[in-house]
Amino acid sequence: MYMTKRFKLLLFISAGFLLASCDKDFVKVNTNPYAANTVDPALLLAGAQRSHLGTWAAEHTIVQQFVSPYNTGATLGFNFNEDIDGISTPKWDQSYAGLANGNLPPVKNLVQAINILGNSTTRVNLLSMLRIWKAQVFMGLVDTYGDVPYFDAGKGISDLIFYPKYDDDAAIYDNLYAELKAAINAMNPSGDFVAADLFYGTNGHSTTRTSNAANQVAKWKKLGYSLMLRLGMRYSKINTTKAQSIVAEAFAGGVMTANSDNAFIKYDGTLYTQLDNATLRNFSQFNYAAEPFVNQLKSTNDPRGRFIVANFSNPGNVSSQPNPDTVLANQFGVPIGVTDGQITATGSPYRGARSGGLNYSQINVWTVGSPAAPDMYVTYAQTSLLLAEAAKRGWIPGGDATAKTYYEAAITADIAAYTLYPGTAAVPGAEVTAYINHPSVLYNPTDALKLINTQYWIANIRNGSEAFANFRRSSFPTLNPNLFNNKLNGGFVRRMSYPDAEASANTANYQAASTAIGGDKLTSRVFWDN
Repeated sequence: MYMTKRFKLLLFISAGFLLASCDKDFVKVNTNPYAANTVDPALLLAGAQRSHLGTWAAEHTIVQQFVSPYNTGATLGFNFNEDIDGISTPKWDQSYAGLANGNLPPVKNLVQAINILGNSTTRVNLLSMLRIWKAQVFMGLVDTYGDVPYFDAGKGISDLIFYPKYDDDAAIYDNLYAELKAAINAMNPSGDFVAADLFYGTNGHSTTRTSNAANQVAKWKKLGYSLMLRLGMRYSKINTTKAQSIVAEAFAGGVMTANSDNAFIKYDGTLYTQLDNATLRNFSQFNYAAEPFVNQLKSTNDPRGRFIVANFSNPGNVSSQPNPDTVLANQFGVPIGVTDGQITATGSPYRGARSGGLNYSQINVWTVGSPAAPDMYVTYAQTSLLLAEAAKRGWIPGGDATAKTYYEAAITADIAAYTLYPGTAAVPGAEVTAYINHPSVLYNPTDALKLINTQYWIANIRNGSEAFANFRRSSFPTLNPNLFNNKLNGGFVRRMSYPDAEASANTANYQAASTAIGGDKLTSRVFWDN
């Protein structure tokens, strides 16, 4: 009995020494010496700058630039007025909840970077860039879905908010305006230079990069005011007084004035690729240009057309054909709401099949659809077209004369920007002039809003989010609804649906948001579209 007690005492004492030893080295033993414990918030900005711009199968299909006529499986979607989760959710996942280009989505990166810096940071320019770009990302989310998590979004790490509530879309827009204004005003040309900035920093493109804080701040201010202009124009259907006030403020502040101000990211096509375009090439048999868009290019002899659409002899193997037919007269777009079965049926009125696919034009995967194509987020061409509309509406000075100047400058700038795409050459000035003077393009006061916003549609061939938003805002270009079925009540898609994952994981907040917007439907509308 004595020996047993003595043994237990020795065991207890030994255990105590062992636990003390473990506790002493606990942190050392359980710390990965190779793990990154801190991160430069400037790198988080760079990761967030590659934000979602829309996908060919979603936004570009809704506005009838692109179409997949195969109405089965993964290809079933907006060409057939179907609400498919995998088609509606890329904007959500790649902006907010999932992965974007293999990185954390922009919202999480931006919120975390802002938290790291704090309000007392000396890196005031970096903080302002983060706030400006956060506004851009959330504009895209609101424009696509309506009410979304905003004030509590991205706070899983900082505040342990894993299931955030959804905020009213109009209230979010009010805060985005305030954020843009405050961030722009806080920038300091004598402050910090952010080398990691992918737009205007050391890693920016040769046509836009800067090497000092003063020049970088000047460009970010133009970017911020151009976003403010875009935001202000969103109110044009519901509150013209508010729209005019914000637009005039942005104009006075100083928006983009040249292509050297453009906010874009260029890919090398090998190590860094535009992922949606890579998919376009890999599944080329489903890749077709839509009839309304092709007809617009053809009817006006648009010099951009040869960079946008092409005929491939084998639609199923476009990567083996680096020199497709790009003559505009030879291009034909797939009609909206028509299936591949109807196209290939015996005696059909359509163009039928061609080796490996359908006898129609496809997005040119060597230029606009190339994995090396740039992502164009905010451009001088977009901005100048919005100014043209503002001048036409009398919201900035100049009337039709100024509107015409902005309109023509925008077209010229957008055509010039195609030199950033692989396999292109500068369009001769005579071609540009001929296009601007084409009877269906030439500015005239009567059709000004239609002309301006049709050009905005073309200028956003690689920014589906903006093309979709502006089509709803302006009702231009003039498109016919897709009447494949009556699931849209004879109209157009007005928003995308929330992810199914939100309904199952964030159920109460999802249900409240769905009720607030009139139902989680494709026909419900965001606040500025009423």
